[in-house]
Amino acid sequence: MSEKIGLPEAISIAVGGMVGGGIFAVLGVVAAGAGAAAWIAFTVSGFIALCAGYSFVRLNTLCSELRSPIGQIEEISESSQLAGLIGWLLTFGYVGTMAMYAFAFGSYLTELVGIHHLLTLPARPVFSVGAVVLFGGLNLLGAHASGRTEDALVAAKVILLLLFAGGGLYYGTVHNTISSGVNAISISALTAAAIAFVAFEGWELLMFDQNSIRNPAETVRKAIYISIVGTTVLYVLVAVVTTNLVSLSTIMANPETALAIAAEPLLGQLGFTLIAIAAVISTASALNATLFSASRLSTQIAHTTAGETQGSSNAASTDGGRTLSGYSESTPTHRSSEDTTTTPPTRTIVVIGTLTAIFTIYGSLDSITSFASGAFMTIFGIVSVLAFTRRNSLKSTVVPAVGAIGSGAALLALLWNLHRTNPDVLVTVAVIWMIVLSIYWVPRRR
Repeated sequence: MSEKIGLPEAISIAVGGMVGGGIFAVLGVVAAGAGAAAWIAFTVSGFIALCAGYSFVRLNTLCSELRSPIGQIEEISESSQLAGLIGWLLTFGYVGTMAMYAFAFGSYLTELVGIHHLLTLPARPVFSVGAVVLFGGLNLLGAHASGRTEDALVAAKVILLLLFAGGGLYYGTVHNTISSGVNAISISALTAAAIAFVAFEGWELLMFDQNSIRNPAETVRKAIYISIVGTTVLYVLVAVVTTNLVSLSTIMANPETALAIAAEPLLGQLGFTLIAIAAVISTASALNATLFSASRLSTQIAHTTAGETQGSSNAASTDGGRTLSGYSESTPTHRSSEDTTTTPPTRTIVVIGTLTAIFTIYGSLDSITSFASGAFMTIFGIVSVLAFTRRNSLKSTVVPAVGAIGSGAALLALLWNLHRTNPDVLVTVAVIWMIVLSIYWVPRRR
């Protein structure tokens, strides 16, 4: 973009990054575990994310220059290895979220068109992989094609969710079906907050593209706080409506499409159809945008760890973020941070797209959301710990401490819940993380 973006656009980027497709994919899983207290689970996750956001913002002011989260970690910790590890955790966390978006896309599209098998194959995985291939192809065409598609998809999702929440609250109030859910609070409800964590991924993208923002230090700070609080309120409203209009047994039986089922009491089949269409649009938007960001980010990290750029912080801070009318990508060397290119990282897009397709075919929704949530809990927790280590320079030491403790507790709660309810998923997630870590550590040691 020739002009730098301001606060409204920055808030839109952050909210769009979070709302994306997460609420459509993860709501049913959270509600199945928390019941009517699902809104409390989203509140807890949102609060931890807000504390992590504070830590990111404060580290941003403590660094010698504007940096991405990876650059922040490297400068504050003085460890390029830790920064590189976080970079790869981000990359694979994005792979998990893309698999989640593709899974939800396929689930909603299957119900929308009423086709559950294509020849002898189940339709959901076919539709999911088809979405990955489609948006991988768009990304291979370059930033402009991908950006135009994103522009066409982003505008409707927040408005549709607000209309759904408003209509649902009105319907529930009139029919006296709305309850607070306080009586449903339990250990399972609190562990569901850990699963909900992935729905708050996306605001950190602002940190990767600060050179495209006017008055970046102040604008990014306000945008992160406003977007996380606003998104939390939106999730709470949607969770209250869904869990009060749909029985728990129905949610547990249909976690992938729980949100659309909740619209049926309002408008019957039309309500289901409208929300299913919104879900397809939103998950497609999120998949497209995240594939772009993740491919650029992982390319920069790969160059950094391979020694192909002049310093890891310079390479890591160049981009990986989104803008309103497309995306900007700065090359790591011999270019200013405002230079852009539309050349797609072809090999990286193919590799990440392939991993996403494999994950969405063979992974369950529980394992995918658990994997992605665990990644971002770890990242947000490490950043909060680093912020706390600089407590003498912070306005508040309580907030990063809460972010670190909350992220750690949420990660333990997630693992404990998987061990208690679905040990097979725990083993699957553990194996995936072992593979991820080996991809990083083995080449470095070699």
